[in-house]
Amino acid sequence: MDLVTEQDRPAKAPAKEERRVTRGEEVTRQIADDIIHGRLSPGVKLDEVEVARRFGTSRTPVREALGQLCAMGLAERVAYRGVVVSRIAADRLADMFVVMAELEASAARLAALQMTPAERRGLELLHLASRDLVRRGDREAYAQHNSEFHSTLYAGSHNSYLEELLVATRKRLNPFRRAQFNLLGRLTSSHGEHDQVVQAILRGDADAAALAMRGHVMTVSAASAEYVGHQTSGQTQMKNE
Repeated sequence: MDLVTEQDRPAKAPAKEERRVTRGEEVTRQIADDIIHGRLSPGVKLDEVEVARRFGTSRTPVREALGQLCAMGLAERVAYRGVVVSRIAADRLADMFVVMAELEASAARLAALQMTPAERRGLELLHLASRDLVRRGDREAYAQHNSEFHSTLYAGSHNSYLEELLVATRKRLNPFRRAQFNLLGRLTSSHGEHDQVVQAILRGDADAAALAMRGHVMTVSAASAEYVGHQTSGQTQMKNE
């Protein structure tokens, strides 16, 4: 397949979240982080009224958030109890990351073939700009950059259906992907993995781009599982003390 080199195709700027985050999404993110970081233990009931009071919001966004948490596998509906925090299933998480790795590898392959020169330059600049975040150890800002980096690649595939699948799958894994950056040295290694993907795309090497991206996502899978495992063992130790 030939490289796309036409200069007149409109370039897509590095993706940034411009729309306003809904209250339901804010609640979802905070509760998801609380679960993954061990602040909410398996079996704890997520009562609509209590959650609404905690976040100072109505019950409508809370219902939205609880539905999203159930879809992520972080919570479940139990008869006569309502929504409770789930125990994170390691095998389920691993399965989801395998699918994500293959989807992202496909996106990286297509991006290496389809990105315009302007899009490639935009990806490179976005990647280079993140070095300062790594030096500062700014986990929150790097997590935002990470989302923008991957979204830029999705757009660069020029395949809208693949992009839809990626966004939907990533939404379910986002809390775990954010959590990995709490591991020592993970910002540096993540940046290095991104660099391999970027360099392959810049030289139009589709196979290398797919291989680098697949390896990157599987490393994310291992890092996420490691962090979640630490939190789970911490909870178990607290219960046994």
